[in-house]
Amino acid sequence: MTTSTDNGRVRTTHVGSLPRPQEVVDMLLAEDRDELVDRVEYDAVMCEAVRDAVQRQVDAGIDVVSDGEMSKISYATYIRHRLTGFEPAELPRAAPSDLDAFPSFKARLARDGGTPAYLRPVCRSPIAVKDTAPLLADLDRLTAAMRAAGATDAFMNAPSPATIAIFQPNEHYASQDAYLEAVAEGMRPEYEAIAAAGLTLQVDCPDLALGRHTSYRNASEDEFVAHARRHVEVLNHALRNVPPSAVRIHVCWGNYEGPHTHDVSLRRVVELLLEINAQAVLFEAANPRHAHEWVVWKDIDLSDGRVLIPGCLDTTTNFVEHPELVAERIERFAGVAGRGGIMAGTDCGFGTFAGYGAVDPDICYAKLAALAEGAALATARLAAGADLVS
Repeated sequence: MTTSTDNGRVRTTHVGSLPRPQEVVDMLLAEDRDELVDRVEYDAVMCEAVRDAVQRQVDAGIDVVSDGEMSKISYATYIRHRLTGFEPAELPRAAPSDLDAFPSFKARLARDGGTPAYLRPVCRSPIAVKDTAPLLADLDRLTAAMRAAGATDAFMNAPSPATIAIFQPNEHYASQDAYLEAVAEGMRPEYEAIAAAGLTLQVDCPDLALGRHTSYRNASEDEFVAHARRHVEVLNHALRNVPPSAVRIHVCWGNYEGPHTHDVSLRRVVELLLEINAQAVLFEAANPRHAHEWVVWKDIDLSDGRVLIPGCLDTTTNFVEHPELVAERIERFAGVAGRGGIMAGTDCGFGTFAGYGAVDPDICYAKLAALAEGAALATARLAAGADLVS
């Protein structure tokens, strides 16, 4: 991947998902219900949506773009259409434990439509690659959109094995570990194909943070960390044929407005993140629950060329961050990792689930433009040797 050190400029990117047009949402929901979808119309709608999303990212000043995850109903459940073994089911979803601690707020979210609509896949038979056509179509759409918009650098998302395994119930494999390994082997070809296409592979790893107050809510913190370490081992095995320079990971505590009082601290998991065979780490650093954790990186040895991509925008609010605030956040991390060791990103995606998102689509791109403007301010100050924010 091209880093900020390669051209002396602090580069910008984001986590991946972007607001989807309603026609895209309608098709994804129909596909998720296994309804008959006109594939010619589907491809035309997806191509147009990706072209528009990439162009708007370029216009906003984003350096490393994505397809906005247009063809995916959510960041992890889309795998039902690419792997065997999964069936849709209507199963209850455990709410994050911080919402349970505030029942009146939890009830308000449910009443106001704060829960996305999608079918939850369940593993009920052996996992294997079922269909590579959707992935190949994603790659073709993104590369075509890049050419049309003049973008030179892009990434594509895929969930970590453990993200799939802990959020999609297992009713087939004899143990959770066997399930995890099967998912990893099923996802390996997707990881390799993204990198082989010349794109940066972004592996989404909410299992390493959000998993603490959801799937492992009843475990001790030490037990959670032990499970997370196993998740990292399996991910690294699945990435064995992908060079770390082609990989970045994203970790988050849940892309929702809420108290987040049960989040595991960054300090507790940061060493695990650095054990993953990936050059860059994207993480939440803008929202009120995790912005203070930038100090954690002061104690971390980053001499191996690791790139930090802190979130400089909160993806759960329609406030458009002032470019001066963005610049301040960038400069703070430059003081920790150096200008060449950072990029500017977002806390999470703007369209984690199709048809559901807290941020208005036009405001989303206004926020991305503020990110680019803030990065330009920070670049100028750092180049001029301005005092770093401490």
